[in-house]
Amino acid sequence: MTPLAFLGHMAGFVAPAVFMALVLWTVPRFRRAGRAAQGAGLEAFMLVVAGVVVLLAGLVFFGRDGKMATYAALVAVQGTLAWWLHRKR
Repeated sequence: MTPLAFLGHMAGFVAPAVFMALVLWTVPRFRRAGRAAQGAGLEAFMLVVAGVVVLLAGLVFFGRDGKMATYAALVAVQGTLAWWLHRKR
């Protein structure tokens, strides 16, 4: 496998985690128009890391990528983390 193919596979693997993190990170900011929260970058980073950990756990547990149970766990974990982070404010 070439390095470029490997990067393509890795990008495809983490894409659901990054997409969900961006959605969960940007939507609450539309409600608080204009107010920039401190630590917003850290919050986005935490959401992405939590999502990648869930995807890795699903890969180890099921032995393959792309199971719907893994994606359901991804949404549940990232949604719960986003709720907890916004609840603190």
